[in-house]
Amino acid sequence: MSRLARGIIEGLQAATAHARGEVALPVRYVGVPPAVDVRSIRARSGLSQAAFSARYGFNRRTLQDWEQGRVTPDVAVQAYLRVIDRNPQAVVSALQG
Repeated sequence: MSRLARGIIEGLQAATAHARGEVALPVRYVGVPPAVDVRSIRARSGLSQAAFSARYGFNRRTLQDWEQGRVTPDVAVQAYLRVIDRNPQAVVSALQG
């Protein structure tokens, strides 16, 4: 049996024992920020989709997908959008160099 297979089996056995209350496993809590409302951020900016996309470097079609809920921006983009929402001038300044 491979090392990987043994590791998987040991992990499953530990999880089963934990579920039965036989062992306590380390717990990690991860805070996940709420998803951003892309449409609201853009609306507060007062910019059209085309202008918002051009100013902040997004593909307009991607922005439309986010606003319509077809796609969720990844965590890094969500952070970028939060910064745009809270301090748009800093972002514009940084992008202009």
